[in-house]
Parts: sequence; C-alpha cells; structure tokens
Amino acid sequence: MANSKYEYVKSFEVEDEIMPPNLIVVRIDGRGFHRLSEVHEFEKPNDERALNLMNSCAAAVLEEYPDVVFSYGFSDEYSFVFKKTTKFYQRRASKISHINNQYDTCFWMLVKCGKTEGEAQEVLKGTHKQEKNELLFQQFGINYKNLPSMFRQGSCVCKTQVEDIVKYSENGTPVKRLRRKPIVVHSDNIAARSFWNEDPFLLKELGDFREDIGNIKPEYVKSFQFENKLMPLTWIVVRIDGCHFHRELHLQFDESHLKIVNDPDLCSLDVYMVYKFEVLTVLTICRIHHELNIVLIEENFRQGVQLLIKFCSNHSFLPDHIFCQWNRFSEVHEFEKPNDEQALNLMNSCAVAVLEEFKDVIFSYGVSDEYSFVLKKDSQFYQRRGSEIVTALVSFFTAMYVMKWKEFFPQKELKYPPSFDGRAVLYPTSEILRDYLTWRQVDCHINNHYNTCFWMLVKSGKSKSEAQSYLKGTQAREKNEVLVQQFGIDYNALPLMFRQGSSAFWNEEEKSRMYENGASAEKSGKKVVVEHCNIIEQSFWEAHPSILNEKPLIF
Repeated sequence: MANSKYEYVKSFEVEDEIMPPNLIVVRIDGRGFHRLSEVHEFEKPNDERALNLMNSCAAAVLEEYPDVVFSYGFSDEYSFVFKKTTKFYQRRASKISHINNQYDTCFWMLVKCGKTEGEAQEVLKGTHKQEKNELLFQQFGINYKNLPSMFRQGSCVCKTQVEDIVKYSENGTPVKRLRRKPIVVHSDNIAARSFWNEDPFLLKELGDFREDIGNIKPEYVKSFQFENKLMPLTWIVVRIDGCHFHRELHLQFDESHLKIVNDPDLCSLDVYMVYKFEVLTVLTICRIHHELNIVLIEENFRQGVQLLIKFCSNHSFLPDHIFCQWNRFSEVHEFEKPNDEQALNLMNSCAVAVLEEFKDVIFSYGVSDEYSFVLKKDSQFYQRRGSEIVTALVSFFTAMYVMKWKEFFPQKELKYPPSFDGRAVLYPTSEILRDYLTWRQVDCHINNHYNTCFWMLVKSGKSKSEAQSYLKGTQAREKNEVLVQQFGIDYNALPLMFRQGSSAFWNEEEKSRMYENGASAEKSGKKVVVEHCNIIEQSFWEAHPSILNEKPLIF
C-alpha cells in the first residue's frame, strides 16, 4: 500500500492474536442453509450428496492449508483444528451430531407420514433417546443404529501418508513420493484415546490424550469461546482482500532456513512443510549479486518455495535474498495487466450483491482485489460479533465471485476457486471513516499510476527488473511524461474505474408508474448503484447525505 498522510487510520487496526499454547479450532456454520436446502430440494432429514459435498470441501481445506490437521463435520457445520505450533496468519483470530440427527430423523419421518411440522414437534417434545428409537422402529420399521454412519456420527477428515505420483521420468517411469493426503472417516467415538493416540500424525501435531473424554456439558465447551463483540456506536469496516491474487514477497535465507521478511501474515511460515512436489515454472530469473529476482507460478506457495530452494541448490546458487512475485490467480486466469476491466466489474457485481443481501452494509469501496464494506454505526448485525460479521461477508462475497464468474468470463474456465480473507476495523467518527476511505482511494491512484507505467514498459520489451529500476524514485509528473512521450497515453483519460476505484452504495431512485386511465405517479425507491467517483471531496458526501446519516435507511 502506498504512503500517504491518511495512513494514520491503520492505527485503529487491532491485533487479535490467539496466544499459544492454545489449540485453535475454527467452526464454520452454513448461513441461511434452511432456505438453501429448501430451494435446492435437499432430501430430509439427511441428503447424502449434500453431506459428501461438505466433506469434499473440508478435504480441500486440509489440502490447501497444511496447518489444519483435523476436521469434524455434520449437517451444515464443520470444525477445523490447527496444529498446536501453528503460526498461520500469526495466530490472529479474526453441538453433538448424534442427538441432533436422531431428533431430525424422527421429526421428518413424522412429517412425511402426514403430520404438520408443528404436530411433529409436539409429538417429540420431552422424549428421550429410547423413546425416539421406539418411535422409529414401531411406526416406520427403522432401526436407528442401522442408518449410515455418516448420518449418525458425522464425518472426520484427517491426513494419512500415501504414495503419490508427482512426475514421470524421461523414460516414462512414474516418480513416487510420500505425501500426506486428507481422508474421510466415520468414527464411533472421536472422544476416545484410541482414536487420537493411534494416529501418529495427530499425535505429533496435537499431542497425546491421557484419558477418554466422558459426557461433556455444552456450557463447559462454550466457556472457551471468546465473545469478540465490537465496540458500540462505532463505524464497522470489513475489508476483504483476495488471497494471492497478486503477491510479491521478499524472502531471506537465515542459517539455511528461508524466512519471509516483508509479509506479517507469512513471516513465520514453515516453508519445509511440503507434501507435494510439482514441476516449477520459472518465467524470469535475474541474478544480481547475491539476490535472485524470480517470478513463478505454483498452485501452492509452500510448494513453490520448496521447489525454489531445490532450484537454487541444483544450480549451486544460494542467494542471500529472493524477491518472489507470485501472481497466482491473476496469472493463471490471464488477467489483463495492469487492469482487467471484466475482473474489476466482477468484483463490483459481488459488492452489489453483498449490499443487497446485508442491509446493514451501507457503503463499499473497492480497487483491484480489495473491497471495504461499511456497516451503519448503530448496526446490531450478529450482535456486533466481529468473527461472525467478517466470515458472513467474506464467504458470501467469495460464493458470489464463483457464481458470477461465467457472466463476466464466458470463455474462461475457473481453474480453481478464489479465496478472500478479511478483518473488521472500528472507526469512532465519520471524519476518521472518511479519512480511511480517502486513504484507500489515494492508494488506488498511486498504485495504478505506477502499475500503468510498469506494465507499459514491460509490454514494450523491458524485463520486470529493468522496469522497476527505470521507475525507481520517479514522481507523478515524470510518470505522466513516460506515458505520454513513450506510449502516447494521457493518464487522466484512462477509465475512472482504474484511477479512482469503485463505490457501491444505496441511492434514491425515482420510478414512474402508469395506470390504466393514463395517469402516472412518481414513486421513490432505493437501489444499489456503482459509481467511479471522487469520494475524497466533500461534494460527494453532500450529494449523498444518507450514507453517513446515523438514522437507518428505510427499505
């Protein structure tokens, strides 16, 4: 992010580190899944394909994030357990299956036989386990214990070592290596010592369990949940960023260990935690003294770094520093540089969907792979619990990105799913909130100005290193001269979306309605609009006073 006088707003960002040696468990729950299951006609009480879809997603999480070593899920819920030594994102934090399923099985069998949902609830009110078993057997001939274990016990996803083909030699012989691969299991009792202590991987990453866990009261487990309620009467801003859409990292060797020194989210990443090897695609290599400037495409950053180490070793070259530009998503999907108009419009469309879905979000501003969402000052969304607010917005935005991909890229396949991270920051006054938004728009201009020059120089034949050196220390006027004199480009004539970013917000809309007698009437309503405008100037806020008005919008 570029330097500007508005960067003081970063001081409002609070680090919410989960202190070691606490084990980190992230539990996710489907939001509005009752509606989703109805619309998509899920089988009641259990839809096997829907559950297997959840299991497949959980396995993908374990594949993508090596720090996640175990997960357990049922229905629309999954819990992910991190290894005890994890430094993932620097440890920032930003129900019992059997009981629920037995009740649901009884409930939906009663509904299917003709009872209303209210009548089924009355029949089951106050019943115990044995009574539910008798009801199922006597009325429907169902032995509950014979139902699929996935329905009764939920699903566990853990890792096991398997031999995997990583490449083929020149003569066609497969080259195999051991790697850890997620598997789905259904265990009778994941609270037993035998389940945990007989798995060497779980034993190593989580530690051993000295005794079986008996009946656990929900209150005891809930006592570990931290209620991170956000301060009342403050503006909530949720900023989301694309994970590895565009990434440039500075890595440094330190006593034969590779460190990332310019990214606080990854600076303690264990680059030797690699389970899969693939062929490294090297686009450019430039050796400068003891530095290596390298651009690589790799599906997993940890794999890319490991392969980079091997590349250096094979060429008898161990640099002091490595500058690694990892443009994963944008490179793989061949986004136009420096700006891909369709990709930006896709982001804008997702932002509009967020405002339409979450009425507490009143304004948003986006640039590149980043979007900031402003919630009204008196919002009680999720009772102002920060983690729920962030995950709800991030997951919905990500889902919309996938769903809308074909609208904006009809000729391109989505080769792998995007992911976004997010955090909530509080701003106490409207003035500071505006300074935050100003900072983002200033950042947009400075970065886009530089990127436009950089990519035009690269497209003209310069290497990326040469383009960086050429632009080093240049001011705005000098960049304008480069664009005009060398490429005939007037920067101020470029599309506003590139130079100023995009703002999405609710706006008054006048609608005309014609009656049968020919009379017409004007009716006002609200609609989410996307504009590419100067939000730094006072005139924008004067033209849209309802955005920062503390009175709630009427929909």
